Amino acid sequence: MGKIKKKIALIFGITGQDGSYLSELLLKKNYIIHGVKRRSSSANTERIDHLFDSLNFSNKNFFIHYGDIADGTSTLNIINKVKPDEIYNLAAQSHVRVSFDVPEYTADITALGALRILESIRILNLKKTKYYQASSSEMYGLVKNKKSLNEKTPFHPRSVYGISKVFAYNATVHYREAYNIFACNGILFNHESPRRGPTFVTKKIVQGLVRIKKGLQKKLTLGNLYAVRDWGHAKDYAISMWKILQYKKPDDWVIATNKDQTVKKFIELVAKKLDIQLKWRGKGIEEKGINKDSKKIIVDLDKKYLRPSEVDFLKGDFSKAKRHLKWSPSISTDELIEDMINEELKIY
Repeated sequence: MGKIKKKIALIFGITGQDGSYLSELLLKKNYIIHGVKRRSSSANTERIDHLFDSLNFSNKNFFIHYGDIADGTSTLNIINKVKPDEIYNLAAQSHVRVSFDVPEYTADITALGALRILESIRILNLKKTKYYQASSSEMYGLVKNKKSLNEKTPFHPRSVYGISKVFAYNATVHYREAYNIFACNGILFNHESPRRGPTFVTKKIVQGLVRIKKGLQKKLTLGNLYAVRDWGHAKDYAISMWKILQYKKPDDWVIATNKDQTVKKFIELVAKKLDIQLKWRGKGIEEKGINKDSKKIIVDLDKKYLRPSEVDFLKGDFSKAKRHLKWSPSISTDELIEDMINEELKIY
């Protein structure tokens, strides 16, 4: 008997939180992985350094290519060279608040980047290549009924990031229908981990409160305390990405926990695990979190962190994924917070 051919995966956005967890998963499944990263003066590979020789950007099953989904030529050339069985597009300008400041760049990377990949698959006539698009709960935006959101809930994005993700979502559906490409959307709700970037609110909260506990920071400054989010663990969500491309037909899937917390509640849960006793004082932008023991303000708010148009409520119904993909979240919010805190404490 001949050797079983290993599957080849190409990951755009491999250096990010999701790219690192997905890479770990696929390596365990005996894939050959090719990742795409932008050329920069700093390596920016700290999330994946443990997976390969960072000096040579390779091991026998893990390879890095310089490229950019802002560049259609390099995107097409990499796809043509690798000829992957599966493409995962996790690349984006992924910070929602920042998208208000750099709207054109956000649209170019997040919306047109997906289009460039899909068009490359079409031009190269890669009939067997499967495509995963990282869609986002931010596409739902303005939610009129505070109920769990599913695959049939209409989109009403409230940021250029959300708008760009809707474009990429629709492009994925279009290329599936028009060109019979195995193209899928994973509508992922908020998913966090110790590998989350420091400007994202969950990481900012955990990092800030750990530093306050250690006496290294005086206070934590945030924006909207009452935004409701559905938070899962990125490690769980990487599994869903793979399962989506293994399903018998291409489709679109909500990936979530169907549980929700306010940002304020998330702060309280982190504080409790760090044995910080919090009480709240004031209303609106003047609301402050006070350490009961020291009597000092350790959480305050600043208007600069508010979005011009807020998304107040996001909670996802993953019942379709549970029924057909046999996927469910395995890590609770409490376990997620503990994981993030424990990793943060290792630094100090």
